[in-house]
Amino acid sequence: MAVKVIAEQCIGCTACVGTCPFGAIIMENDKAVITEACTACGACVDVCPVGAIIREVEEKSITVDKNLYKGVWVYIEQLNGHIRNVSHELLGEGRKLANAMGQELAAVLIGQDVAGLTKEVFASGADKIYLVEGPEFKHYSTDGYTITLTDLINTYRPSVILMGATNDGRDLGPRVACRVGTGLTADCTNLDIDEATGLVAWTRPAFGGNIMATILCPDHRPQMGTIRPKVFKRPEQDFSRTGEVIKVTSKVQPGDIRTKLIEVIQGSAVACNLEEAEFIVSGGRGICKPENFKLIEELAAVLGGAVGASRAAVDAGWIPALNQVGQTGKTVGPKVYIACGISGAIQHLAGMSSSDIVIAINKDADAPIFKMADYGIVGDVLEVIPALISEFKKIKAAG
Repeated sequence: MAVKVIAEQCIGCTACVGTCPFGAIIMENDKAVITEACTACGACVDVCPVGAIIREVEEKSITVDKNLYKGVWVYIEQLNGHIRNVSHELLGEGRKLANAMGQELAAVLIGQDVAGLTKEVFASGADKIYLVEGPEFKHYSTDGYTITLTDLINTYRPSVILMGATNDGRDLGPRVACRVGTGLTADCTNLDIDEATGLVAWTRPAFGGNIMATILCPDHRPQMGTIRPKVFKRPEQDFSRTGEVIKVTSKVQPGDIRTKLIEVIQGSAVACNLEEAEFIVSGGRGICKPENFKLIEELAAVLGGAVGASRAAVDAGWIPALNQVGQTGKTVGPKVYIACGISGAIQHLAGMSSSDIVIAINKDADAPIFKMADYGIVGDVLEVIPALISEFKKIKAAG
């Protein structure tokens, strides 16, 4: 952004001279002239009585030879030697995109001693794996992983990159996109190929989940996006599949990583595996007070599931934000989702609509949650949940 004087329109009134806080305007031949001291604050634009001073947008044209970019990549997220489910889900969807585009599907695997995971990656559909190993990758770090993935992109030039919309993916994706000069569509819930252009069509909720926006990236490469876990099914693995492993030497130096991991504090197991749980029991405002979440936890424990919560319960301080399900929380897709005392705001529904079966418990028969529930129980959750716990315990005891 710059400030420019249109000399033909300037009347030499000097109003701008006295207004400039940096003395960056002088008069020459009865015309205002802006010097190098200008900071483009725009104060002079507002006082010019004849509109002779304007803000000028500097257009920068970035030309990308899109023919140089080929292939679909999936960033493989792993923790303690185990690949996260979302990476398998994206390999399955990436396989479909690669087939439709007539290109190969590659995976990016970064970590310490993770070469043993390549069999799983090939089994889920990858044709090729870019493997980067080193002690600096034992734990995820923003700096180390950003440098590495950026270098891989600049070297091998993929056309499409899929990443999970997880804590790490949401941290890594935008940074890498900025460094390689492309855009990133966040929190996608669907992927397709646009028939008119052949580009990836990234679909995500917008305006509070009231509409679904489809976004294209026509001018820059790679086309990047983060995809919510559980919106796609994990593919059936074929362990007879093999492929090419390209080992890449790490370029990360010790001084590049500006943070140091001091300690890993493991949270509650019933909270940490929300995105991968097959059973989730969530509590909302209808639970009435934080002490009553013990009932939610007990029911989840009986089912071998995880504890979720609505934003209202989290905002009230009844339960940590780690447990929140919804548009501003986690997106889940369990086999069974039990909503206890949750009214069913659209933001919450956006986070659990992929569930196979939804069971709603609410004393308000007109609560919106019942409109999408497969089964509904109208009653006080503080009475219904203990009854469910008792019955499930009897079933488990009976074998």
